[in-house]
Amino acid sequence: MIDMKFLQVPAMFNTVMLDVVWIIVGLIAFYAGIKNLLDKENPSRIGTAIFWCSFGVVTALGSWLPPKVSGALVIVMCMPAIFKKVKVGRVNAPTKEYTKAQYSKIGMKIFVPALTVAVMSLFFALFSNVSSMVGITIGVAISMVLLMVYSRDNKPKVFLDDSERFLSLMGPLCMLPQLLGCLGGVFTAAGVGDVVAGLVGNVVPEGNVNLGIVVYAIGMMLFTMIMGNAYAAITVMTVGIGGPFVLAYGANPVVIGMLALTCGFCGTLCTPMAANFNIVPVAILDMKDRWGVIKNQVLVAIIMITIQICFMIAFK
Repeated sequence: MIDMKFLQVPAMFNTVMLDVVWIIVGLIAFYAGIKNLLDKENPSRIGTAIFWCSFGVVTALGSWLPPKVSGALVIVMCMPAIFKKVKVGRVNAPTKEYTKAQYSKIGMKIFVPALTVAVMSLFFALFSNVSSMVGITIGVAISMVLLMVYSRDNKPKVFLDDSERFLSLMGPLCMLPQLLGCLGGVFTAAGVGDVVAGLVGNVVPEGNVNLGIVVYAIGMMLFTMIMGNAYAAITVMTVGIGGPFVLAYGANPVVIGMLALTCGFCGTLCTPMAANFNIVPVAILDMKDRWGVIKNQVLVAIIMITIQICFMIAFK
């Protein structure tokens, strides 16, 4: 087989570059905190600043901070969010007139920078061992250059302010993906998978692979709805159900694992815990129905989970 990954980098490169990426993300969050602290129009500028600055420090320096310090900062970060003290301050969004004028000037080329991010991400995933986060960041950097070529108004501060604006629109929901990702590891270490295995053992007869697949698939969907993250759910569900009730009886681990993950994604469509998919668009688009995105996805999710279960049974 021909190795398509012709662009190989040392493991240390990925490690260093990932640290750089997270430092950049952390600095943007820290900037959001300072900007809101100085914003007299923000009705809760101190709480907002505490949240974003804590988030920025943990994100940028998490690789070097002692675990207890990071944990303490996460608790500090959650306090303003719990008491609803994270607010949106002054928004420097472009006017409709300016947006229309820029579109008349740039036209459909405006989609090239967005496409560049996707292309670069796909390129590095297929043809290199460069981390996906690093690949996306490189794509974003190239897109920024393209946007600056399109218009002289696109100075570095514009990108920084717009990053802050979108962070503020999303608010505390930004921290959910990281926290939910950690939750999967905590559940696995705590032995939740073993508890699930004990419960399922009372329902699924030993050796009934088809029933095991149905329970595994539905479990992936439901647990993803609870955790908001299929990647976190699959570890617990595979340990508790997939391994002992499906894979142990000869089912193809490649097929089962791949389709089980897509079953989890069906749960992603149905939960507010998947904030970056289902809640953030509501905030950005200022939708009146906060459940509007989920309501339009539930039927699709039910159809897809049914198809995935049939695939798993047919190709196991």
